[in-house]
Amino acid sequence: MTTSTDLMIVAMDMRSARPVEPGDLSLALAGAEVIDLIGKEAVALRGDRIVPGLLPATGNDLLDEAAATCVREEPYEQVEEWLWRRGRGLSRTYLAALERDGEVTWQRRRWNPLRVTRTAPADSPVRRGATERWEAREPVLTTLAAAVGIVDQPADGALDGTDEPVVTVLAAVHDAVMELDAVRQRRAIEDAAFDNVWRGE
Repeated sequence: MTTSTDLMIVAMDMRSARPVEPGDLSLALAGAEVIDLIGKEAVALRGDRIVPGLLPATGNDLLDEAAATCVREEPYEQVEEWLWRRGRGLSRTYLAALERDGEVTWQRRRWNPLRVTRTAPADSPVRRGATERWEAREPVLTTLAAAVGIVDQPADGALDGTDEPVVTVLAAVHDAVMELDAVRQRRAIEDAAFDNVWRGE
């Protein structure tokens, strides 16, 4: 499968210290797509800009869609710009794709059998492949998971030997997630101040 699909499955499957924010995950999924496209030579990086190449069929509908949406005119698109544009709502898109393909299991609540709740990815070759990659602590997948808070950041040197374009994308994902978190914190402070005004504090 793809790094993006593996990341989505890991995010659903692994318990983390805090819930994974959909926005953070969407940014990381968009970064994973770039990494997958680099690996398939569908794009290349020129500095921090995504240079489109051929459009080979990847065997994955979402990755094909990602390749088709690359900006194909100079000066091309920066990785950061791609993350924010492509990442909008991307975690929902990946979840819908997994549901469509029968990769998500559902369970009825005991106290209310009319309600169902999403539990985990289904036991399938797709999940097993993602789990094997995760248990092997593959550096790129682990770094993406760390960016969204599933695990701690890998130790220094974990990415030694990783191609520079991939490292560039991973750094952009980390920066974008940090920026989004800062936005959330500012909004929380502003909302709290607004509430205080209404309460007369």
